[in-house]
Amino acid sequence: MDRDEVWQTIDAERLALAGLLEGLAPEEWEHPSLCADWRVRDVAAHLSMAPEFTLGSALVELARARGGYNRMVRETARRKAARPTGELVADLRGIVGLRRLAPGTTPREPLLDVLVHGQDIALPLGRHRAMPLTAARVSADRAWALAPLFFHRRRLRGLRLVATDVPWAKGEGPEVTGPIEALLLLVTGRTAAALPRLTGPGTAELTRRS
Repeated sequence: MDRDEVWQTIDAERLALAGLLEGLAPEEWEHPSLCADWRVRDVAAHLSMAPEFTLGSALVELARARGGYNRMVRETARRKAARPTGELVADLRGIVGLRRLAPGTTPREPLLDVLVHGQDIALPLGRHRAMPLTAARVSADRAWALAPLFFHRRRLRGLRLVATDVPWAKGEGPEVTGPIEALLLLVTGRTAAALPRLTGPGTAELTRRS
């Protein structure tokens, strides 16, 4: 995917997710997402925040979170999540067409973000959101590269991940096979959500580690 194709996909995914959120019942906004200790509303708030950050504001928030990056991300999302749900939907729609990035990121990060966090919202609510295959493959490449930063690759050591619907494979060892969107969830640490869609001789070891 070239840069324009990535942004077009980000816009389409943000619009589609805003449509899903708009139809949620009040109790669904409070439902736990796939992100530990994050409600659906927290994830929804987080998804519209990246374009708001400048280097200066990011440093202020990082100091406020006592230097913890994950704490900063969580706390800023939760503060914004206190707003009415209609505003959270409007905020997500409002960044469609923007090409502003959070400091230190490329368009591949918001693509990865909206694809994976869309599943974080949809799957616990029993909603189906199919990922565009090419975008999921690009995001899986990015997630594989970033995974050591978040310790997810440690669980995948000694296993070979092979997609069944696009050309994509990573790692060495007994194979774990499945659709690229399930492998993307796996690489980003959503093992329990990914496992039901995975097969191959490596899944027994993967289950043992999870």
